Amino acid sequence: MKVTVKRCFGEPILEVMNFLNEVVLDYPKAVSFAPGRPAEDFFDVEASLEEVAVFVAYRAERLGWSREQVYSDLGQYNKTNGIIQELVARQLELDEGIHVDPSSILITSGCQEGMAILLAGLFEAGRDVLLSSDPTYIGITGLARILGIEVEPLSSGENGLDPEVFARAVARVRAAGKVPRALYDVPDFNNPLGSSMPLEARRRMLEIARREGVLIFEDNPYGMFAYDGEARRTLKALDQDRTVIYMGSFSKTLYPGLRVGFLVVDQEGAVEGGASLPLIDALSQVKSLVTVNTPPLVQAVVGGTLLRSGGSLKPAMAPKIEFYRRNRDRMLETLEHWFGDGSELARMAPDRRVRWKRPEGGFFLTLDVPFDFGGDDVVTCGRDFGVICCPMSFFSLTRGRERQIRLAFSYVSPEEIDQGMERLARYMGSRLVPRDAAGVEPVEAAGRA
Repeated sequence: MKVTVKRCFGEPILEVMNFLNEVVLDYPKAVSFAPGRPAEDFFDVEASLEEVAVFVAYRAERLGWSREQVYSDLGQYNKTNGIIQELVARQLELDEGIHVDPSSILITSGCQEGMAILLAGLFEAGRDVLLSSDPTYIGITGLARILGIEVEPLSSGENGLDPEVFARAVARVRAAGKVPRALYDVPDFNNPLGSSMPLEARRRMLEIARREGVLIFEDNPYGMFAYDGEARRTLKALDQDRTVIYMGSFSKTLYPGLRVGFLVVDQEGAVEGGASLPLIDALSQVKSLVTVNTPPLVQAVVGGTLLRSGGSLKPAMAPKIEFYRRNRDRMLETLEHWFGDGSELARMAPDRRVRWKRPEGGFFLTLDVPFDFGGDDVVTCGRDFGVICCPMSFFSLTRGRERQIRLAFSYVSPEEIDQGMERLARYMGSRLVPRDAAGVEPVEAAGRA
């Protein structure tokens, strides 16, 4: 039987993840700057399982249960909103300066589920519009497309999203007879740009959102990875009017296999034409129909980890920050070596320069190149030059990013950075100057699986 699927499944945005995964698998010997994954050097999964006992002891004391009762409870269906909200609220207070009641926290199966809950619970397809910085994380824009929710892209600059661009977009959506329901953004160490929004811009964003009655979905997976001083205050920490729904995750700070994220939802809500209710109660109904509850056993791992650390993740983050800072600095050094003012490539192609942005934190940086870089270039780089990186256009809903590349430095070693950047320089040389002049030759290191 031939089954017809939605037309959106033929669109490029929904094919990006599969394309990148297949390229990486096709050329396993290539150095990949594509995945924004945390480094496995800091995964101690076996040891983390011991934290379950820490959480069990804590929960037994709080509830007056025996340890056996708590363990049985971890194996059963459990509360839709989760069982570690108090511990997450404490961590947010200590590490982010965010003060929220635990009852306003919804524990999710990764932040991705949180996005699905928000889109399914708050948006009426055909009427409500999601405003989104552009380029952005395709997990939410792709999901919106599947659900039939219109996305209004807002072009971001070197310092992230401009508040006045936001204000104009709200007016534009309303003029078209639609409802600008919420804005999605990653203000801290943005994926994919690596940018960070200035503090004054954050305050202005909140002012506009409050005035216009538009929610802000603040996604903050990278906020604790600041390499040049302290991170800026989150939008939620600055929020005085409950304008922001905060989206958090332990995938980067602990490890992704846990699949534990959360939403902070402290707004009031109302059923259309009906009674008022806390907004989290409405979203909890969506959660109950999506995954019933986030697995209690993995919540116990997170909960025990937070208990053992005194509620804060900052002490455990220190060696990770040092590792990622070293990687960022190594990549910046190699970029300067291969593409800087004194490089051979700059001498041979002075009018066609490669530029880059220095990120203050996070996992990514943006590379500007003097030619369009797309899917064919990804394949050529992987197959012929032994290096893989992401076209920025893969993350964008509009044109204008064809000459940018996202480089991830989180999942590679310093040696791989050296090797991969040399290979990328060889590829750039093949595009910018004649091969005989540049001495550029493909490498045999790529290999096909």
